[in-house]
Amino acid sequence: MNDIPTVTAVSNAAPYLVTLSDGAHEWQADEPVALGGADLAPTPHHLLLSALGACTAVTLRMYAARKSWVLEEVQVELQFNPEGKPAAGGNDIRRRITVRGALSAEQRERLLQIANACPIHKVLSGEVRIATSLA
Repeated sequence: MNDIPTVTAVSNAAPYLVTLSDGAHEWQADEPVALGGADLAPTPHHLLLSALGACTAVTLRMYAARKSWVLEEVQVELQFNPEGKPAAGGNDIRRRITVRGALSAEQRERLLQIANACPIHKVLSGEVRIATSLA
């Protein structure tokens, strides 16, 4: 089994509808009607946020399980550039995490630290190099 995360994106007949596959799962992306799409799937920005949200929730659940903490639920709400496009040319993601369970203030603070160490958070907050070729 290949341990390198690989996704293939295919766009053909339907404008802006993209089918994504990792070889075992298939999902889609699309654009809203106002931008010429059919609004049949999340936008690429929503998919980006979903990666961070899923990684955050899973990371917190794994950590709490290892510590035998009572973490009943994790909810992660994410917004991309919530104040509009930043003037400095960068982008902002607002992440609000709600945790439910019998957790002390110290445990809650530790979970916040762990959320900031989830693998996708590290990718998004670090330098990303993209090597592109045309086949």
